[in-house]
This record gives sequence, C-alpha cells and structure tokens, in this order.
Amino acid sequence: MNTLHNVKRWVKTTRHPLGAAIRGLHTGWREFEVPALSPVYKPLRLLHQALNQLASETARILYWTPMFRTRLRHGPQGLGNQLYLFGGMPLVQGNLIIEMGRHCRLSGQTTFSGRWRSEQTPMLIVGNNVGISWQTTIAVGSKVVLGDNVRMGGRCFLAGYPGHPLDPVARAKGLPDTDDQVGDIILEQDVWLGSGVTVMKGVTIGAGTVVATASVVTHDLPAGVIAGGMPAKVIKAISCPEQAAAEKEALLRKESRTESREQLLTEEDVA
Repeated sequence: MNTLHNVKRWVKTTRHPLGAAIRGLHTGWREFEVPALSPVYKPLRLLHQALNQLASETARILYWTPMFRTRLRHGPQGLGNQLYLFGGMPLVQGNLIIEMGRHCRLSGQTTFSGRWRSEQTPMLIVGNNVGISWQTTIAVGSKVVLGDNVRMGGRCFLAGYPGHPLDPVARAKGLPDTDDQVGDIILEQDVWLGSGVTVMKGVTIGAGTVVATASVVTHDLPAGVIAGGMPAKVIKAISCPEQAAAEKEALLRKESRTESREQLLTEEDVA
C-alpha cells in the first residue's frame, strides 16, 4: 500500500515526461464521455423510469402499506384506510400506540417514536386527510394529536419528550428523561407546518394556523394566524375568502330557518 501511495504521489507531483503522460491519460479517461444520442438514450431513460415506478408502486401496494397498517390500532376513524405511503415504510421506535384516519399521505422516511419510560403507553392520533412529508420525526411523550387536514413539510420535529434528563450526573449514567420534561402536542385541524418546523412539548396550535419554515414553536398559537420565528410569534391573521363565504352562507341559512319558524308561529297564532 505504501508503494502504491508513493507511485500516486510521484505521478501527481513529478515533472518527468512519463509522469506528465500518465496524468494526461488519467485526465482523458476521467473526462471521457459517450454522446447522449436522444434516439438511443431517451427511450432507455423512459424505460428505466417506468420500471422504477412499477417496482415502487408494487412494493407500496403489496408490501409497505399492509405491513405498516398492522402497526396501527383500530380507532374511531378506522384503520388507516386509503393510506398512501411513498418511499418505503416509516420507522416506529419505542412503546407507541398509533391511530390513523382515512386518506393520509405519509413519507417512508418518517420516524415515530414513543417514550420508553411512561406509565401509560404514548399515543399518536392522526386524523383524516393528513400529509406528513419526508424526514419528519414525531417523538411522542404522552400524546400527540394531528387534526384533520394537517400538513407537515419535510424535516419537521414534534418534540414531545427530550430523551435525556437535565441532571448531568443522571444523564451520564444513561438514565431517561423525567416526567416534568414531557408534554402533549396538539395540532388542530387545517394546521400547516412549513419545512423544518420544530414544535416543543405542551404546545397547542389552533385550527388553520400556518407556521413558517424553520420556526420553533415553544408556546400555544391561536387559530387562523401566520406565525414564525425562534420562538414563533404571531405575524398576522389569515384572510380566508372561501371560509368567510361559507360562514356567511351558513349564517344566512340559519337566519332563513329562524325567519321561517317565526312566520309559522305567527300564522298559528293568527289561526
């Protein structure tokens, strides 16, 4: 090995014509390329993509999805029906109960972990139509709830427990975290977490709230706002024309029903 290393170093540093010739041959070989002939390589690329897609979909349907669903507990919203897994099967660590609703989309590069030292088994409750993107970690200390229509971007982290105690002596001994370091995390319906968002224990994020990329949420956030920062703070309220129109329509229907009921009562009194 030393001899080979010495030869490589000599070739790289020498001014001898032989060394220069070897360097030239090496550079030429390294930069050699075959022309990208479209009539030849485009069909090959399309065939390669089609075979990869076929293999991926076959594995998803026949292997990853049914195997992961055996890890779920049957809850009020079903057993993860119409679940779409992409990129493999999520990693589940620790003692954890998982309930999942319908029409969820979940990256196979996701990690779910449950706190080992817990009197009651930690629970992860996922609603309907929830999307969890790649490299997201959900660490469940006691309970984590994701409401309907929640969206989580890539590399999000829900930190329901830290995994280590604050006491350095206990930490050096490998002891687990303490109960006062653990808390629930609740994302109400329609919450959207941007990529890289961290949500700490004991936090509730109100319905429809959007949290900006790379923010750290350390306290509760109200419903219907945009929040961001480290720690995350409310930036502004969200204007939702469609939601406002739906609420206005519902109010008009309610008023119409009330007027019809009052008119009916008046006619009965007259009669």
